[in-house]
Amino acid sequence: MKYSYQQRFTQQLPRVAMLLATSLALLLSACSSSAPIAKTYDGTSNPDLLKVPKEQADHIQVVTVEPTSWPRVLRLTGNVAYNSFLTTPVISQVSGPVSRIMVSPGQQVKKGQAMLYVSSPDYSQLRANYLKARDAHSLAHKNYIRSQDLFAHHAIAARDLEAAESAEIQAQADLTAAEQSLKILGIPRPDTLIENPTSPEVPVLAPIDGEAVERLCSPGQVLQSGQTQCFTISNMSTVWILANVYENQLAYVHGRISFMGAALDPTSRTLQARIDTRNPNGRLKKDMYVTATVVAGKIDNALLVPDAAVLRNAENEPFLYVAVGQDQFTRRPVKLGESNNGKTQVVSGLQPGERIAGDGSLFLQFASSQ
Repeated sequence: MKYSYQQRFTQQLPRVAMLLATSLALLLSACSSSAPIAKTYDGTSNPDLLKVPKEQADHIQVVTVEPTSWPRVLRLTGNVAYNSFLTTPVISQVSGPVSRIMVSPGQQVKKGQAMLYVSSPDYSQLRANYLKARDAHSLAHKNYIRSQDLFAHHAIAARDLEAAESAEIQAQADLTAAEQSLKILGIPRPDTLIENPTSPEVPVLAPIDGEAVERLCSPGQVLQSGQTQCFTISNMSTVWILANVYENQLAYVHGRISFMGAALDPTSRTLQARIDTRNPNGRLKKDMYVTATVVAGKIDNALLVPDAAVLRNAENEPFLYVAVGQDQFTRRPVKLGESNNGKTQVVSGLQPGERIAGDGSLFLQFASSQ
């Protein structure tokens, strides 16, 4: 026997109705046992009101928000830089190839310590000039002493004494110039060149105490006098933090900030602030990214909430759960300020005296998403 579609559906209808009724009963039973928090609508403009059963409300911390005085803390992003007042380049005073390098990056050096040696024809010439000037001065000085004795015994004329004196003065000037030239090259005691063996090597000395933070030359490299930088030395006991201050923060930044830039960066709209800070054990390294915490006065009548009370939605927008009745909460979007010591400032969206969910607010968010 053939059945039409309508006939088959009519015969199956009682069975379908029974299955639907059974499923609905099971669904209602499951909802009553697994969803203790109910969303209710009170007929006003608040369709997201959450009703919390009494036995669970005791586990939700409710905090009354009161205005208070709070330190204004700015968190400024920035980076580490050398203290330029305690940093200097090491530049070769002579031309020539590098023969020996005595210092490695990271090594501590003392002022006057030899950092490298240069084989320099310039140095060889200056050394020869010094030795000649030294001998010429010695001879001129002896002639002058002898002329004084002869003049005292009326053996020479006054003009001969004056000529000997002039020659001695000129020889002294030449010797002084030759000594200064060698001292500029890093020879603190040119008189020791008489005893030391002849060598074309001249040392390049450390101008300050500090750490050799960069080496910029290699063995055999030809240096140019007064132009080639060989090392960078910096006293790393202190460093600079170059922090970025936004326009709306400028009025609050003062005090121990050692320097403020003269103009804003046109791209980031920030002003660079320089902070001098100690660097124990050399932990801060150049170009590290840092966050500088600056205490900039205080905020009067600030509304503070526990960090645990602040939640965020899928768009990363902050909100709180505000108590609106007995064991009832509603979600409230807010605008936040700074956070410090487990507290967060609420700039807008909350009024003094309102009560919010603190610890346990995450449970309300989970329940409202079911």
